[in-house]
Amino acid sequence: MGEEPEHSAPARYRAFISYSHADAQFAAWLHRKLERWSLPGQPRLTPIFIDRAELAAGPDLSASVREALAGSAALIVLASPAARASRWVAQEVTLFRELHPGRPVLAALLAGEPAEAFPEPLLVHGGQAFEPLAADFREGHDGKRLALLKIVAGLTAQPLDRLVQRDAQSRQRRVMGITAGALLLSLILAAALIIALRARAEADRQRAEAEGMVEFMLTDLRDKLKGVGRLDVMGTVNQRAMRYYGGQRDLANLNPDSLNRRSRVIEAMGEDDENRGDIDAAFAKYSELQRTTEALWVKDKTNPDRLYALAMSENRLALTETTRGRIGPAFERFHNAARLLDQLPAAPVKPAWQTLRSLVTGNLCAIALKARGSPQEAVDNCQRAIVLAQGQLADPAQANAARYDLAFHHLWLGEAWQAIAQPAKAQAARDRGLAISAELIATDPKNMQWREQHMEVCFSLARIARDRGDRARARSLLDLAADDAALLVLHDRSNRYWADYQLKISALMKEIG
Repeated sequence: MGEEPEHSAPARYRAFISYSHADAQFAAWLHRKLERWSLPGQPRLTPIFIDRAELAAGPDLSASVREALAGSAALIVLASPAARASRWVAQEVTLFRELHPGRPVLAALLAGEPAEAFPEPLLVHGGQAFEPLAADFREGHDGKRLALLKIVAGLTAQPLDRLVQRDAQSRQRRVMGITAGALLLSLILAAALIIALRARAEADRQRAEAEGMVEFMLTDLRDKLKGVGRLDVMGTVNQRAMRYYGGQRDLANLNPDSLNRRSRVIEAMGEDDENRGDIDAAFAKYSELQRTTEALWVKDKTNPDRLYALAMSENRLALTETTRGRIGPAFERFHNAARLLDQLPAAPVKPAWQTLRSLVTGNLCAIALKARGSPQEAVDNCQRAIVLAQGQLADPAQANAARYDLAFHHLWLGEAWQAIAQPAKAQAARDRGLAISAELIATDPKNMQWREQHMEVCFSLARIARDRGDRARARSLLDLAADDAALLVLHDRSNRYWADYQLKISALMKEIG
């Protein structure tokens, strides 16, 4: 950043929002959010310049814009394909940088990829091309809450992690206030029905905020705790959240937003139960997940994403039934998931759909072997699952997930070949599965999901080697599995699944000698 020129005007505005009028609705939302933002001991982020709000009395639009740019401490550019095509946005970026080379220019990415959304002057500064860091408001990226915090961090020079922490604390305080308000509301309801009717809209808003806080704690916060190996902290939160959601018996009265939030939270809690080794609790959570995704699908049976979510919940229930040793119900649920996936449209095909098709088809291979079904059917399903996963290798965003699935598919294919007395093919498939898992570990040794898979594959192959009398290979594979287990348990001592695996590896080592 260069120095401010001597003629640079003093900052009358905290920021200037530059946008295409195709994005006017979002610009108004951002303007409102920023001007209402406050930090302890600091003035509000106001005023923020936006032409619709500020130029109503201005006789000359161009002169007013120039004056506002000259008096703004920062520039916020709402980046989208419409903004890139707007000559007014480009001129505003250029003029601001000419007037204030040392003041911050913040990008808010609304739609499209950066190359098709950033105005050209935003990609060049000081004669050099560069791609600016952006707060990514697109769905599936930063999301509105985190992206808004990034903009605030850029305007206030506050560390982002500190803002996130304060925001979480503020939301928690609001939830506590909502709880107290709900108690007061119950007393008012007993006194007068008319007051309850007037308060209904406010109660709905408060419930959405409360559920949003629960979702934050059980998704975003959970991921942060998982990264530092402290999922044990979530136990009490999970119990309270499940009591809340377990009381929602009639899901037909919930709107799609509440149902979507409910499904995400319950799925996260089920995963935590699995990691703690509490399979019965996980099954209860996934049963609620299936009930929720089915309620969403009933509300809109034309939405293929709702059908996909229902198939995903069936697959989770089937896997949990398998772990519980209930092979018959698991077999039925895997087939239910496959039938639901067959109802998805042939085109366009989303990568997530193909990933689930590959997983379910691979699970059908495994369950056929466990249920003493047709070995040839198991071979066919495993080979089909491999083809589906290989079809995703060309997509960089899906390649590693596809390799992860391929390692398991090859392992089960080995079991299927063994079941029809094809030992050479069985060994080749198992070796390929182990090689794929090892390749993933080499790519990112700190990825705990891949490390877990490598441990499982090595342990499974070690047992096969033991059964064949090859103790040397069994010991070699167990050494690799033991190293993996030690790293996993060190990373998260609350993960019961990893701790149990470490005990199983140790027991097999003692048995082999």
